[in-house]
Amino acid sequence: MTTRRDCEHCEGPMPITARRHARFCRPACRAAAHRAARTIPAELTSRPRWIRRTSRKVPVAVDGSAASSTDPGSWSTYRDAARSTAGAGLGFVLDGDGVVCLDLDHCLDDEGAVAGWARGVLDAVGGSSWVEVSAGGDGLHVWGHGRLPGGAGRRLQLGDGTVEVYATGRYIAVTGRTFGGTPQRLGDLQHVIDSLL
Repeated sequence: MTTRRDCEHCEGPMPITARRHARFCRPACRAAAHRAARTIPAELTSRPRWIRRTSRKVPVAVDGSAASSTDPGSWSTYRDAARSTAGAGLGFVLDGDGVVCLDLDHCLDDEGAVAGWARGVLDAVGGSSWVEVSAGGDGLHVWGHGRLPGGAGRRLQLGDGTVEVYATGRYIAVTGRTFGGTPQRLGDLQHVIDSLL
């Protein structure tokens, strides 16, 4: 019995003729993934807190074994994670060192327009920090620096939407698909976190 493999870029099924070590379903996905890799800020790629993930967002190590957002022994460098064929994509572990992620769930419509509640968060960020489209294609991850009082994460209702704020003990699926013209750097998000809380 063979296990279904998914393309690392579009997350669609790999062709049945694909070689065992193939990572992309077609040349266009390979090219798009390599362009995307160049958009991930160095502030993330320089930290050895990368894992792989399955298409269902289960964390795996670069060798395909189980990974954990709380076990540094299962993490790796960005370079090793990007070269690995385990799973369907990349993930970055938040460990409380000041890197945070605001996860804006289901805020993009089919045409890519941003919902009003999420637009308010993006306006508060003010284009100072990197934003990527989530693996599902209908959400956004705002990456930056800040502290989350009292722990690992919070799930907040904001109008018709949900914002999840994470700082430690979690991993975030990273696509590298930069949203709009956001910069390839992590800005200060503390004022945004404070206003959300």
